[in-house]
Amino acid sequence: MVITRAQISQGPTGRFAPSPSGVLHLGNLRTALASWLSVRAAGGRWILRMEDVDRTRCRRDLGERQLRDLETLGLDWDGPVVWQSAREDAYREALDRLRALGRLYGCVCSRKDLATLASAPHASDGLRPYPGTCRDRDWTEGAALRFRLPEGPLSWEDRVLGPQMDDPARLTGEPILHRRDGCFAYHLAVVVDDGAQGVTEVVRGGDLRDVTATQVRLQEALGLPHPTHAHLALVQGPRGARLGKRAGAFGLEEWALKGISPEAVLGWLGYSLGCLDRPNPCRAGDLVPAFRWDRVPDRNPASERLAELSRWIARAAA
Repeated sequence: MVITRAQISQGPTGRFAPSPSGVLHLGNLRTALASWLSVRAAGGRWILRMEDVDRTRCRRDLGERQLRDLETLGLDWDGPVVWQSAREDAYREALDRLRALGRLYGCVCSRKDLATLASAPHASDGLRPYPGTCRDRDWTEGAALRFRLPEGPLSWEDRVLGPQMDDPARLTGEPILHRRDGCFAYHLAVVVDDGAQGVTEVVRGGDLRDVTATQVRLQEALGLPHPTHAHLALVQGPRGARLGKRAGAFGLEEWALKGISPEAVLGWLGYSLGCLDRPNPCRAGDLVPAFRWDRVPDRNPASERLAELSRWIARAAA
């Protein structure tokens, strides 16, 4: 699916792009709601994409359930849902372009090799700066393909975090774009699809903040525009833990079994985004007139609204 210039000019285009490997918990749904509100408040388009390139982890039935949950909340989308598993030709074409530009090299390092060679300051996020072991080796068929990053810092403006600057070569190292098992990697797929779908703003969790500069470098190499970014704070479960099955990471069906309605969920999520004075039940459309990025509490470390949401999740999930 490729968006025309005429469609792009109609207003901002946002997207929600979950991986269909589990249910959408309230942290996921909060991100989806913020993205939807941002473009609806500006008269723009909101598109859905299923990031199912990793077929060992992703399931079609889970993706269909995620779509039902979004519909239940009233988060309507524009155009057909794009499944990345049907987009492999586009990713292969992008790899060919990068190879022609000299921006790819083969990597034969195993996970064990990388664990030995590199420290892991971002191990909790799965990020390990790659030390460049294979950077100057001859091309090896069947190897993983890494993206050759230029050195130097890159700056961008985050709508939640403010001015940001990173040197992706030092922060994450040169990322794999195509795995040895034939799977296209997240960085490549998301950049190619954002460009093809005319995405102008990206709203996602703060755990993906550190990959932003790497993706901007990839956009530069492929001649693609750079969307704006907003990285939201992660919703936490009891005792500050990330949401999990034992920490309130339920989907809407599980919340319904506990007597929590979709309107009640929207009330709490809308309150946590600064759209309501109190977490009263509401519909998604009720929140659109009140949404503004300067009201999102994530911008203020002293705000208690996210903590209140986490406490409500803990009580409701008990």
